[in-house]
Amino acid sequence: MTHPFEIELETTLPASPEQVWEAIATGPGIDSWFMGRNEVEAREGGVAAMDTGGHREEAVIAAYEPGKRLTTRTAADDDGRFMAIEYLIEGRGRGSTVLRVVHSGLLGDDWQDEYDALRSGWPFHLHTLREYLAHFPGRVGVPVFAMAPSPGKPQRELRSVLTHGLSLSAPVTVGDRAQAGPAGLPPLDGEVVWADDERIGVRTADGLYTFHHGSGIALMFHHLFGPDTDGAEAAWQQWLTGLFAEHS
Repeated sequence: MTHPFEIELETTLPASPEQVWEAIATGPGIDSWFMGRNEVEAREGGVAAMDTGGHREEAVIAAYEPGKRLTTRTAADDDGRFMAIEYLIEGRGRGSTVLRVVHSGLLGDDWQDEYDALRSGWPFHLHTLREYLAHFPGRVGVPVFAMAPSPGKPQRELRSVLTHGLSLSAPVTVGDRAQAGPAGLPPLDGEVVWADDERIGVRTADGLYTFHHGSGIALMFHHLFGPDTDGAEAAWQQWLTGLFAEHS
């Protein structure tokens, strides 16, 4: 049985409508704050695609109005499930922009868990978008993804391992200093800009770093703006794998 849902959020961003459009409606822009590696065909009827850890998801662009409106919709599954995302942009004074996001569709039998994940995830992603536009305007981020399955480990244990790996103390709060040293990369030294039950977000001078944990798995979604990012994904994967091997 399918279940309809709708999530609506609104945020004010420190950027012009043109800058916001670049961030939400182009592959490099989305790479700089959302998840995975993204491609966008800049036209109505085009394809918007996201690749995360080798898993590709595609949606059709149902509305494409530069600087104003972007709507994407996935194809319906056999049971009717689909997702649609609409972005509405409105310029305001002093170089700011209001962005409204409406995420809707039909979810499957496990709809409650999926809905809760979407509902908790969107505020974080919009916060990351704001951090990107405020601190790295005009720059393109390189996305970095890493994953460490930890079967049987409850979420609180994963949180404890990540907290230790980032030289943080519990409870983690916004404003704390995080530090880590992946082999072959400059040390991470930054400020915690987001902390909830599933995520720790860190901003440094050269990137936005997300450490995400659920039941039995830890994930990282980073956006790097430094001059040399070669090998960063492999280095962070090694760091995450080694961190949980050390605490297994």
